[in-house]
Parts: sequence; C-alpha cells; structure tokens
Amino acid sequence: MRSAIRTGAFRGLPPSAPASLHSGIKSVRSAPRRLSVPPPSAFHSKTPDHSEAAAATPKFPEAELTPPPTPQERITIADIKERRARAGRLNAPTAASCNADMFKAPANPKPNDGIATGSAQMTRFAVEHVELVGAPPYADWGVCLTVGSTGALEQALRMLCDGPGRGDTLLTEEFSFSTALETAAPLRVGVVGVGMDGEGLVPERMEEVLARWDVKARGGRAKPRVLYTVPSGQNPTGATQSVERRRAIYEVARRHDVFILEDEPYYYLQMQEPGTEAPKSVEAFLEGLIPTYLSMDVDGRVMRMDSFSKVVVPGSRMGWITASEQIVERFVRHAEVANQGPSGFSQVILHKLLDEQWGHEGYFRWLMNLRMEYTKRRDVMSAACDEFLPREVVSWKPPQAGMFQWLKVNYELHPRAASKSIMEIEEEIYNSCIAKGVLVARGSWFRAEQDVPPSGLYLRATFAAATPENMREAIRRLGEAIRESYQL
Repeated sequence: MRSAIRTGAFRGLPPSAPASLHSGIKSVRSAPRRLSVPPPSAFHSKTPDHSEAAAATPKFPEAELTPPPTPQERITIADIKERRARAGRLNAPTAASCNADMFKAPANPKPNDGIATGSAQMTRFAVEHVELVGAPPYADWGVCLTVGSTGALEQALRMLCDGPGRGDTLLTEEFSFSTALETAAPLRVGVVGVGMDGEGLVPERMEEVLARWDVKARGGRAKPRVLYTVPSGQNPTGATQSVERRRAIYEVARRHDVFILEDEPYYYLQMQEPGTEAPKSVEAFLEGLIPTYLSMDVDGRVMRMDSFSKVVVPGSRMGWITASEQIVERFVRHAEVANQGPSGFSQVILHKLLDEQWGHEGYFRWLMNLRMEYTKRRDVMSAACDEFLPREVVSWKPPQAGMFQWLKVNYELHPRAASKSIMEIEEEIYNSCIAKGVLVARGSWFRAEQDVPPSGLYLRATFAAATPENMREAIRRLGEAIRESYQL
C-alpha cells in the first residue's frame, strides 16, 4: 500500500508548500513510530463476501483490552511558538496558495482557486491544534481542511463504502445524526444501528452485530467495515462515551477490522458536573478532556472529523479531518474532483481570527468560555425539566457534553397505548407542541433503521440558542402537551 500510493507531504501539507513551512511544523519531540502494519481493508481493497455466522451466540474474547499507547510528551503552546520562530517567515514565491501574504491583494492579481488541502497557514494551525490536544501515536499522520463535517462524512463514505453491487453497510448508534443517515441514503449505503445506553454505543452490542452477521439474512449486504460515531455529546441523545468505553469499542473495531469515522463537533463542549469548579488554565482544560479515538489509534483505522461550525462560526462550512497520510491522500483526491476544499473567504476569516488574532492559547480560552456558557444553559434546561415535566411518564439525564437534552416518554403508560402506536402518540405530542409554539425534535427522526419498529418514544430538545427565559417557557409548554396527551 505504501509503495503503491503516493503519500502526502509532511502532516498533510501540499507538496508545493515551502520547505520553511514543512520545517515549521516538525515535531519538537522525538517522532513517534511510523505505522508498521498495513491499513485495514476497509479503506484500500475490497474483501470477499463474509460467510454466515457460525454460531447463534457470539463468543466474546476473554483477553484483556490492549493497553493504551504509551503517552507521548505533550506539546505545549510555548513549543509551538518556539518552532514557528525557528522556521521563520513563510516564503513561497512559486506557490501563491502557500505565500505568507496570500490574504493580501497581489501587485498583479491573478485568479487562483487554491488547493484542495486548504491554505498552508490554516493547515499548519490545524496540525498544531491536533498536536496540542492529542495526536495519533504514530508519525505518518496528516490533516486536510474540509467543507465541514457533513461534507467530510459524505466524502468519506464515497471513499470507504460501496453502494450498488457490493451493498456495504455503515455501523452507527441506534439513534444517530439524522443528516448522516440522509447522507448515506443516496450513496445506497445501508445503515445498521447498534444498541446504546447512558454512555452511548455499547461495545457488547457492536460485537454481537458483527459476530452474528449473516450475509443472506441481511439481503446480501456485506459485513460492515465502517463505524460512524459521535462520541461526545452525541446527537441526538447527548450521550458521552467514557475513555474506557472508547477503548472497548476500539478493540471491537480491531477484532473485526472496522474503520472508525470519529465525528467530534461537540468535543470541546464537555461539561463539568454540577457544583464542580471549571478549570482555570488551558493545561487543566486540556487534561480534563476525554481522550479521543485518534489519540489511541495504534492501527491507523481512525479518521477524526473536526468542525468550526459549532464552536466558532456557524455556517462557516469549514473544518478538517485527521488520519493516516494514506487516508488523507485519498481524501484529497476525492476533494479535488468534488468540493475542491473550503471557501477562501472562510479560510481568510478563520485564519485572521484564530491564528493572527487569538493564537492557540486564545482559541483554547474561547473554548473554555464556550464550555462554561453551555454548562449554564444545560443547567437551566435541566432545572426546567425538573420543574415542569411529569416525572411519572418522562425520564431524562442531563448531558455531559454537547447541546441536546434527550427525553424518554413511557408510551406504555399512555391511556390509549393499546389502540395507538408509538409513532401515533409521538406525533400527537409533537403536533400539540407545535400548536403551543414549541418545536421539539421527534426521536423517530434519528432512528438508524427506519424499517425496524421503534423501541420507545423519545423527544430531543436543544439548549443551543434560546434565552434562559424562553427555554423555561418552552419546557413548561412541552410539559403541558405531554400531560394533555396522557390525561394527567
């Protein structure tokens, strides 16, 4: 694989980038090992159809989980500044897209569309950010700017999955980001939901799905090779996977050669428990974040998707992916014939703000403040739920990250449960909310497998934008709608 595919420039930079830029992002620590094993089959070759499951009940391995990779020496913001100072000013007379003055009007203006990887300056910022938060435990990784996480997901599915003919299937949580489900549909990629609990996707349920996979029973669809997951503040359930849960899921992926698409738009919106003091320093903030799949990826089987939309500029249509150089190189090839990379205007705005104005420390302090703001919003909604929702039929758990509150409504206690379906009761409550001027999302919209009967009745509320007063009033009206439906 490595001899057959040209790897990208160091850490995802375009080959045309100047030598000073490449040296400017070279790690100050001793480089970690390069990947010594070939990437999983999910992203470089087609595999034959899997045979039917040999046993009705999966046999879970008794071996202990592979220990996490040895922690590398943490890169600090001071290290980044020192490295940049040694590298000097960017200078690329032959590559306008890599020029330090690329965001200034040239003396002889000539139209330039840029490159699919994104500008060298924003690429460097993304690389440094990944190093500060938690880089992969191998040396040959890279980044590529994207048009946001949804665009990155669509591109990744085209790259990793086959639709017509082979019939690939995507694993995800049983309740998943509805846009992700709609993204897979036109590509004719099947979706299978994996059982969840309070921490999100359950590794034992994932093992069960994979171990019992029967090609014939599944209509000829091959055993899944790709997992799409939102580990922190999952949309719609708000669930957050603990580090132990992530390691267990990663081990299942290793056993079954599954590639992981780690979508983390809410990663920095991890909230402290009520009554817990928020971290004061950037170092304490970073230490308190749950380790990512990317940071524990010893195989090169993880592609992480980050976005600026949820934490800086909504609608900027800009983010980045981080993965092995081989994956990044293929991703770039797809971008070159599709979206061709993020908007130049978005790159200018974010470069000026994040890199020139704030710097890494300023950006982290912005994220720390944003986390505190969302924690306050979460607490307002949680208090409103305690005050206004009928606990005899509604249950919930305050989320540990993100911007969504997931509500479970006990449909079995509905006075017309014997004559009405879950979907009909859900629609009744939803329409009542609309009539009262409240918009909540129906849980059925997020079901990974729409052809499977719903397991329960759920609603999703968000505390992202409304004022505290409006949130309280909305939950009060939601409580009224539920009480009217249940005749309480």
